[in-house]
Amino acid sequence: MDYYDHLYVGEKAKKRRYPILQGLREGRPQPEVYVIVPPLSGNNILEIIPSVMLWQPPYQEREILVMGIAVTYWEALTVAGKIVDDLYRKTGGFCLSQMTDGNL
Repeated sequence: MDYYDHLYVGEKAKKRRYPILQGLREGRPQPEVYVIVPPLSGNNILEIIPSVMLWQPPYQEREILVMGIAVTYWEALTVAGKIVDDLYRKTGGFCLSQMTDGNL
């Protein structure tokens, strides 16, 4: 699992940033924590995944780039919205690879 250089963090997650990231690295279950990642398949821009799912197939078998973390699903929606908004402002479109390749 890799982390985006400019990791997006929700307001509630900011208070628990270090324990959340440490838990993700160690594979500890964190029931209310969600991660925002590029889509594994399909035409989506992003996926919001409960962190407990990261150690289940198909996520366990792939290298995942975590772009954002949040403490509740509603906060994850806000963080994902911020990522999409920044993506559009920087690229003029919705091609996530331009943002994750380090070009921006």
